[in-house]
Amino acid sequence: MPLTAEEIALMRATVAAVGPYAADMTVYFYAVLFTRHPEVRGLFPDNLDTQRDRLLRGLLRIVDLVDDPENLIRFCGRLGRDHRKFGTLDGHYPAVGECLLASLARFAGPAWSPETTAAWTHGYGIVAQVMTHAAAEDARTAPAVWEAEIIHHLHHGHGIAEITVRPDAPYPYTAGQYASVETPWQPKAWRYYSPAHAPRPDNTVTFHVRAVAQGQVSQSLVYRAGPGDVVRLGPTQGDMTLDPRSDRDLVCVAGGTGMAPIKALVEDAARTGTGRYVDVFVGARTAEELYGLDDMLRMSQRHHWLSVRAAVSHERIAGLEGTLPRVLNEFGPWYRHEAFLSGPVDMVTQASATLARQGIPQERIHFDPFDVPALEAALLPRQLREPPED
Repeated sequence: MPLTAEEIALMRATVAAVGPYAADMTVYFYAVLFTRHPEVRGLFPDNLDTQRDRLLRGLLRIVDLVDDPENLIRFCGRLGRDHRKFGTLDGHYPAVGECLLASLARFAGPAWSPETTAAWTHGYGIVAQVMTHAAAEDARTAPAVWEAEIIHHLHHGHGIAEITVRPDAPYPYTAGQYASVETPWQPKAWRYYSPAHAPRPDNTVTFHVRAVAQGQVSQSLVYRAGPGDVVRLGPTQGDMTLDPRSDRDLVCVAGGTGMAPIKALVEDAARTGTGRYVDVFVGARTAEELYGLDDMLRMSQRHHWLSVRAAVSHERIAGLEGTLPRVLNEFGPWYRHEAFLSGPVDMVTQASATLARQGIPQERIHFDPFDVPALEAALLPRQLREPPED
């Protein structure tokens, strides 16, 4: 049965009540979970800092969608398929639900009541049912993970490496999506990277990885990994893909390694021969950091429908100076276009707001920030529905 309007209101009131105590609540949740159900501890990485944040964001995203059943089922189905890589079993869901409700009750204060308990029990039951069903269906046709050998590793400078892997079985994805990657040096610590190309006949996949400060996975991939090492891939996710039924021209915005999915989308457009014009804007702080620009310029020489422009925000260079949102304002109009954005969250937020003010509706502005993948994407969509003023 779908959630009632009263149940939705109670769930959202709970989230508002626990908001000021979110960090403490997630610490409490994992402490209770591992105490009551020590058998699930092995599903999680030793360092839970990132995992705690994901729990909260995933919870917020679910509550954000409780009045949108179609997208809620889609989101939870994707979570269920993705959770197979953790070794999640059907019997784990009741344990998580029990401890989640105990944590919410402890921190919600007067906002918690028998009616709230019933609402959350109903809501969590729907989520668990959709996730378990999706996982079971996915298990009929796909592995939970793919073992992938690194066959090429190239440093690009500025802490960026180009890493090509060969999965041990066909690895299906659509240009623009992203994959989760686990390294042998940080077991169970999954991070998200995008293939930098459309699917290849030889089943190899190339990722562009930037070493993030304090990022154990990215640091290992950039500075420690090499040919012959084996990583694991989870199923791909993301909606930043081309609709083959659409003939709209495209405007694409890329920053840093966010160039990877944009390049994949351009390759896909070239391969399918859609006839759409594509404008790509590449941004960085300095000209030296304009990562991937040369490749895009070479592609524009081969395809008359592709235009590539660059912008730098912290260096005075004639013809290139300015932030990406400012440069976007100088071209267009974009209101007839489909937009694809990838890069730092601040850049995505600002560029989305700029394009929305130029008349592109939110449903035609696509983004999948790779540090905020499906499991974590909760706050950003809400922010983008209300674009900030200049």
